[in-house]
Amino acid sequence: MSTLTTPHIDVHRGGDRMKTRVSWLDSKHSFSFGEHYDPDNTHHGLLLVNNEDIVSPGQGFDTHPHRDMEIVTWVLGGSLVHQDSLGHSGVIYPGLAQRMSAGTGILHSEKNDSWRLDGHLAEHEDPVHFVQMWVVPDEPGLTPGYEQLEIDDELAGGGLVTVASGLPRYRDRTAIAINSSHSALHVARMASAEPGAEQVVDLPDAPYLHLFVARGEVDMEGVGPLYEGDAVRLTRSGGQRVVARQPSEILVWEMHARLGAQ
Repeated sequence: MSTLTTPHIDVHRGGDRMKTRVSWLDSKHSFSFGEHYDPDNTHHGLLLVNNEDIVSPGQGFDTHPHRDMEIVTWVLGGSLVHQDSLGHSGVIYPGLAQRMSAGTGILHSEKNDSWRLDGHLAEHEDPVHFVQMWVVPDEPGLTPGYEQLEIDDELAGGGLVTVASGLPRYRDRTAIAINSSHSALHVARMASAEPGAEQVVDLPDAPYLHLFVARGEVDMEGVGPLYEGDAVRLTRSGGQRVVARQPSEILVWEMHARLGAQ
């Protein structure tokens, strides 16, 4: 694959994503995933998976394997229970950063944090809504690992918060580390304080950027309105202003390499 040497911005609308729907799962895939394969849509930079999932109460993904992947999960609503073969367990909820390094191999399950009492839903009755993202590690065969940290207070400021990173430049202000020295995930909760107010963030400059509107609606300089589920893939670009005039949340991957060219 050749590297683009001129700036390029590619908008992908949420309604055009590939979809997996079963009785307990509504999943939308930004890139090829599972049985959905498009040779022209396999990744951007080092990002291979950007799945937006809604899982029904009491349901979820049974134990399954992963290998040689850095997996970051970001919950938008509800709560998700993680358990893995290394003995890690935890409940992931909005404002909690979580990373699983699959490395040489790991088994894990992810379930909606709901339970039933006498056949009726009790406690945590809502679906869990989350985005799961996979990036390529620096090298295969790393030791599997897990990390999580609550960063709700940092997000309250409305600016871009570095959630997960392997980039040296963010070492002192990264919530959790990933084994990808060319990648960083930033999140901004852009909740306007009052009607008519605006909140603004500036995108970083990088060879590859992926912006995903996880919630709400924003305006991006040079692009225009972006709605919930929309994504923008930028190559040799960055620095654009993103403006929110309503409560919104964006996920931004900053990447300084691409698959096969690290």
